[in-house]
Amino acid sequence: MRFLIRVVINAFAIWVVTLIPALMVSVIPFPPGETLQFVLTLLIVAAIFALVNTLIGTVIKVLAFPLYVLTLGLISLIINAFLLWLTAWLTHWWNWGLRVEDFWWGVVAALIISLINWVFGLILRPQRKD
Repeated sequence: MRFLIRVVINAFAIWVVTLIPALMVSVIPFPPGETLQFVLTLLIVAAIFALVNTLIGTVIKVLAFPLYVLTLGLISLIINAFLLWLTAWLTHWWNWGLRVEDFWWGVVAALIISLINWVFGLILRPQRKD
């Protein structure tokens, strides 16, 4: 259930990032490209991003721990942008998916996605009963 919620939040965050034209991040829906296909493409891209973040991101974050300490956590911006770029690379083999035109704008896009995930994580986090 958590994974599905995470995918929906990621899809929303990616959609918000695509609304900012300066970031040069876009989602190309699969044909015929109507609203339903756009939403399904967002959900598939978000699922791929969640899997990449969970599997590969965890390994990279563990290996880069000294860099986290050295840069006071700022390396996480570069790592998140790399994971977003990796998701775009994985989906570029088809005629639909995520497109990130510039890596440094991808850093800004990854920052916005992280902020949206953080806000929704605070809102949707289960409350402890003490």
